[in-house]
Amino acid sequence: MVSTRRPARAGVESVGVCYGMVGNDLPPPTAVVKLYKSLGINRMRIYAPDTHVLGALRGSGIRLVLGVANEDLAANRASAASWVRANVKPYNPAVRIAYVAAGNEVQGGAARSILPAMRNLAAALAAAGLAGVKVSTCVRLDVVASSFPPSGGVFAQPYMADIARFLAAAGAPLLANVYPYFAYKEDPRSISLGYATVVVSESGWPSAGGFAASVENARAYNQGVVEHSGKGKGTPKRPGAALEAYVFAMFNENQKPGDPTEKSFGLFHPNKSAVSPIRFR
Repeated sequence: MVSTRRPARAGVESVGVCYGMVGNDLPPPTAVVKLYKSLGINRMRIYAPDTHVLGALRGSGIRLVLGVANEDLAANRASAASWVRANVKPYNPAVRIAYVAAGNEVQGGAARSILPAMRNLAAALAAAGLAGVKVSTCVRLDVVASSFPPSGGVFAQPYMADIARFLAAAGAPLLANVYPYFAYKEDPRSISLGYATVVVSESGWPSAGGFAASVENARAYNQGVVEHSGKGKGTPKRPGAALEAYVFAMFNENQKPGDPTEKSFGLFHPNKSAVSPIRFR
């Protein structure tokens, strides 16, 4: 008997989708997890622990980036241990938590709390027997003052050098949010998405709400992220290497603040109908 199933694309397991929940009309987490699985999406990022989402992920096989909210960055080991006991330990190993992300785009003076929080979380995970869960943080791409050529890149903020050393010693990636749309809006000639050795923890294009925001542009960009990551194209330095990237986001979120485009990054409407359908397998 000849199988009619299409072979899996090499490296497609490295592509995920961010699951934002800043909306009052979103489907329940159990339905969301079923949607991920039906599309062959094997990775998810959430921005803070949610007991309903974590419960729905049990036994799903989906690998998770679990965020620590900026306001919850652990100031000491005791609070980090409490966070791990509440949000990681009860779900392991039924939920495949790959990374704990200490904060998302922390700005200003608060950025000084990132590295201590990462150290506290790593110690808490190790003490709980969960050293296999890596600790990182999510940064904006502007933490790099110069990115070309890649060998000449430098950090714009001094604290990033210590974070990079911590990550290197732990064998963990840096999580970077990459948004060419906002650069394109200022100058279409500036668009350039270059994948490095970091995990691309957010990257997307809005389908409505502003200049160059359209369903077709969103579909083309998001499919490009999947194709580049999922086909093992790698980087100039490491061609063929597996790339891990997360498309932003699963749903349009009607309560997102800021620019109107922020509400229109979803691959799906809250009723689960596609906005800009893309293929994950």
